[in-house]
Amino acid sequence: MKLKIQETMDKVIRKNPGEPEFHQAVREVVESLTPFIEKNPKYKEAKIIERMVEPERAVIFRVPWLDDKGEIRINRGYRIQMNSAIGPYKGGIRFHPSVNLSILKFLAFEQVLKNSLTTLPMGGAKGGSDFDPKGKTDNEVMKFCQGFMSELFRHIGPDTDVPAGDIGVGGREIGYMFGQYKKLKNEFTGVLTGKGLEWGGSLIRPEATGYGCVYFVEEMMKTRGDSLKGKVCAVSGSGNVAQYTVEKLLELGAKVVTMSDSDGFIYDKGGIDHKELKCVLDLKNNRRGRIKELTREFKCEYFEKKRPWQVKCDAVFPSATQNEISGEDAKALVKSGCIAIGEGANMPTTPEGISVFQEARILYAPGKAANAGGVATSGLEMSQNSMRLSWTREEVDNRLHNIMIAIHENCVRYGKEGKYIDYVKGANIAGFTKVADAMIAQGLV
Repeated sequence: MKLKIQETMDKVIRKNPGEPEFHQAVREVVESLTPFIEKNPKYKEAKIIERMVEPERAVIFRVPWLDDKGEIRINRGYRIQMNSAIGPYKGGIRFHPSVNLSILKFLAFEQVLKNSLTTLPMGGAKGGSDFDPKGKTDNEVMKFCQGFMSELFRHIGPDTDVPAGDIGVGGREIGYMFGQYKKLKNEFTGVLTGKGLEWGGSLIRPEATGYGCVYFVEEMMKTRGDSLKGKVCAVSGSGNVAQYTVEKLLELGAKVVTMSDSDGFIYDKGGIDHKELKCVLDLKNNRRGRIKELTREFKCEYFEKKRPWQVKCDAVFPSATQNEISGEDAKALVKSGCIAIGEGANMPTTPEGISVFQEARILYAPGKAANAGGVATSGLEMSQNSMRLSWTREEVDNRLHNIMIAIHENCVRYGKEGKYIDYVKGANIAGFTKVADAMIAQGLV
């Protein structure tokens, strides 16, 4: 079996050289799926894996724009349209200096399986640019977004590809891009999700990824007759996902002791409360400051250039970026008594870290399942746009909660191994079968 896995990976690496993040994402899926595919030869005969790892379309374009000094800047834009077997392409747009083909292909590949898990009819895609919105004025961000959309608009649409936000792309950026799309196409359609409530957005969308991740981990805890109430939780990140992960954890009675940004993390032994969280929201969403500034007002410690995985805790929610939990970090977490991991970010745990969690038989929720709440609620926003109506906060939250319960049930169905549930295996097989069956039914497309 290992030989067959390596043969598949050799082909992927040969066709996609110099793309380590993409290779990592594919290997994790292939290792889970190979035994299943061997037992179900129709997928092998149709070469579904070979087809799924190849994007249906990859668009690369230049984005020239003027900064406030009147100087011309040039960035590179991307859209990876990975798979549309079960619906229009759906996936976020990321603005960050690290953006490249490897990262976007890994994200798009993960998005295909994640979107399949939501039970909603959405294909998978991802896009973005190496543009960095940090340190830019609102006018400069607007100029860039308009330049970016001036090319992207040719490749997207409400029934073709519906992008959303991601790292570096929040409500401000979505607004600027939506305005440019509307101007170029002369139509008001739900072509982007994460929009403002006044112009087609959905309630709960900003909260959805964080809320959904906590809902999923709570379902995992129930399988062992436990809950998150009273549990000490370490959260990384301080952006959208981390903020609402903390909010929902507090609502369920958990104690959150850490948050972070790229400069370091804060540790509040007494627990981050609603007042402290409110300051984080203002700091990050309005003032665009650094997490260290919280130490001026609250009794918390700050650890520069470190991640919060050495802190003693019961559950962790990595909500920052890929590969932030190493094998050594995972060992430290297991040793300190950690019993559950819910990935709010995409692929935040290295393969070595995943192996540590699985060998320790603790509850480990991979991102494609645990953080699917964000894209699920984007799908609900698409439905509301199509019907020209708006659901209440309670209705959207209830639908989100039920979707996360359904995702968990599917993961258990395919991942149960005696008393242990392999959520990696369960999520990969559950997401794969729906897409693979659709691909076979539609022929060689």
